[in-house]
Amino acid sequence: MRRDEALEHNALITPAALEQLHRDAFLWTLSCVRGARAEAEDVLQQTYVAILDGSARFDGSASLRSFLFSVVRRVAASRRRRALRFADLVAQWFDREEPLAAASSFDAAESVRRALRRLPARQREALELVFYRECTIAEAACVMGVALGTARQHYERAKRALALELPRELIDD
Repeated sequence: MRRDEALEHNALITPAALEQLHRDAFLWTLSCVRGARAEAEDVLQQTYVAILDGSARFDGSASLRSFLFSVVRRVAASRRRRALRFADLVAQWFDREEPLAAASSFDAAESVRRALRRLPARQREALELVFYRECTIAEAACVMGVALGTARQHYERAKRALALELPRELIDD
């Protein structure tokens, strides 16, 4: 790689490499923000800005994909924490609880989505990364910032929990 092909603050990353990972990064971002497309676009843009300005630095110790997914995860979590703090302030200001969301229609896809939402966050992340984003468990561990054994345990527990909760016909398909 020529020096002029690399990013200014991240010499080990090229725009072409980021472009190749963009689709997978966007799908992972959608998952991190629970499917909110506009929020996913904002999070991914903020991720790219962090990489471009050097506030997120790639040292080559993990794969570029793992690094990118980790930055997305951190940016999404930071935005979620800010939004929750804002929601708490608004609720305190108006001194009332947030209304419960209306239940959605019951079909197979919704059943799976609900089961996934009920999983603890770490289990859901491990399952998403390994099953849907086709990461290895080692890559998922790197993205999640946990040990390999911990990621493996979260993934196995998530699969067991879904097997217990979902109807047999959904699991066998």
